[in-house]
Amino acid sequence: MVTSPKAAAAKADDVIDDVAAAANKTFETPAQVRDLAEKGVQQAKQTYSRLKSASEEATDALEDVYATLSKNYKEFGKKSVEATRSNVNAHFDFLSSLIAAKSLSEAVELQSSYARKQFEVVGAQAKELSALAQRAVADSAKPFQDVAAKGLKFAPTR
Repeated sequence: MVTSPKAAAAKADDVIDDVAAAANKTFETPAQVRDLAEKGVQQAKQTYSRLKSASEEATDALEDVYATLSKNYKEFGKKSVEATRSNVNAHFDFLSSLIAAKSLSEAVELQSSYARKQFEVVGAQAKELSALAQRAVADSAKPFQDVAAKGLKFAPTR
């Protein structure tokens, strides 16, 4: 049975409360021991609450990272397909022109022109895809950076 982290945390809260209530009913203990136990339970609840909050934030950050990566991966894939389509079409256009060439010098000129143009186009495509990849990495790291910045508040206070 798969449960969400939040549902599991709520269940754990209920179990802790049930155990504490059962312990109070079962045993007759001196007041000092009971006070000490209640303080221990209270500290455990506070620590658990901080840990639960931190793990919920980490889970939310992971969900954000997954959503961001998914969106950026789709965009990267779309741009890659567009670049490939553009390059294939340019190659077929070049081949058509090459077949129609009337002389060897015209064919060499077509080849040189095609090579220059494709060098520029492929360079621009590589820059665009590189920028997309860098943005994906930066966007994906942001939720973890936010959690790390907040992480200091979860440290136990003394």
